[in-house]
Amino acid sequence: MDIIFVILPLLLLMYAAYKGFSVILFAPLTALLAVLLINPAWVPAFFSGIFMEKMAGFVKLYFPVFLLGAIFGKVIELSGFAKSIAHLVIKVIGESKSMLAIVLVGALLTYGGVSLFVVAFALYPFASELFKKTNIPKRLIPGTIALGAFTFTMDALPGSPQIQNIIPTTFFNTNTWAAPWLGLIGGIFVLSVGMLYLEWRRKSAKLAGEGYGVGHINEPEEISSYKLPNAFTALLPLILVGVCNRIFTELIIRNYGKSFDFSAIGINGISSIEIPKLAAIWAVEAALLIGIITVLILAYSRIKVNFNARINLSIGGALLATLNTASEYGFGGVIAALPGFKALNDGLASTISDPLVNEAVTITTLAGVTGSASGGMSIALASMSETYIAAATKLGIPMDVLHRVASMASGGMDTLPHNGAVITLLAITGLSHRQSYMDIFSMTIIKTLAVFLIIAVYYLTGIV
Repeated sequence: MDIIFVILPLLLLMYAAYKGFSVILFAPLTALLAVLLINPAWVPAFFSGIFMEKMAGFVKLYFPVFLLGAIFGKVIELSGFAKSIAHLVIKVIGESKSMLAIVLVGALLTYGGVSLFVVAFALYPFASELFKKTNIPKRLIPGTIALGAFTFTMDALPGSPQIQNIIPTTFFNTNTWAAPWLGLIGGIFVLSVGMLYLEWRRKSAKLAGEGYGVGHINEPEEISSYKLPNAFTALLPLILVGVCNRIFTELIIRNYGKSFDFSAIGINGISSIEIPKLAAIWAVEAALLIGIITVLILAYSRIKVNFNARINLSIGGALLATLNTASEYGFGGVIAALPGFKALNDGLASTISDPLVNEAVTITTLAGVTGSASGGMSIALASMSETYIAAATKLGIPMDVLHRVASMASGGMDTLPHNGAVITLLAITGLSHRQSYMDIFSMTIIKTLAVFLIIAVYYLTGIV
């Protein structure tokens, strides 16, 4: 019966998201409904002591990353750099490979540091234009963008500045470049199988005589290629973000040591900060800041027109993305405190003895329950990381492998209907869950398979 109180709010939240309701509102409502069914007297305490604490804690730690990522994405868009990069990729591989072009541009932007919540805004106009030219159904755009922005560059490729690749660093004292070969193998698998799936869907639609379609909403204006910036100049900020992220990760730990003690500089009453748990976050923030400054220097004349209003829009987008994820994180915190969750967690722990498989199953399950890769992973690692570390140490498994498995598992079943990124993507493209969710879910299946592939590769070869 206790497990039902875990599953019921999940189903209700998924249904609410599928119907287009805000998860910021329905995440606490559905979570507290489960508490109400167990003991009504617990509701206020769970809301203030767990939901709001978890939600606020997530915002405190990760809002700067979302904010800087959104601003970086906006200046990349306003400068014309995103368009220039897109046109370069299209020129190299050809318009006939429209889907691959969109996937590769999404991968470049995401791996360069643009928040995956923001990439969809930049990609959609190009996807619409290309899909019209090649007569590919519009309903396939969300799945195509999802493959480029929500999969291998988010959590598989080493060095990714996305939040899903940063969170494990705070638990395993690793950095974002952990287990590079396993990450590359997993990334290639997701890209290859994902493209095979999308091409199959395209060919099936063509055989059925289905084209782009008419009567769509949220159709973008035509993209002008007049006087676009040089593509290689446009790539410079993305390269700088990646390189600086790597350099700062090393420099922060080297210069600050293991902790920062406020009392040593005469400030009392504030706890010391554990640097290894924050180094990766600080490194990404600093790298994104350098990326933003670089774009401003290179393209200020393009960006300055109506700059304040446009940047304010990106800040609003960052707030919405942060609160969506934080609300789901609060939802997951409440669910994790229920007796049914402990029973579910204990069941997984007792059933699966291998630490890597246990970590993968637990994190991808909780990512699905919370509808958030970062939320599900944070909850799982907060309660189980010490167990994983002990078991891995006993078996001689490097912490880098735990990091990569955790990161990739978080991007497995996270994209269920109530996921914030999914809701945002469908809203941007003007499509519904009914029209396009199947393709997004197919990417979810491929991502989930990838994490078990890298576990098998590690055990068979020992490669990290």
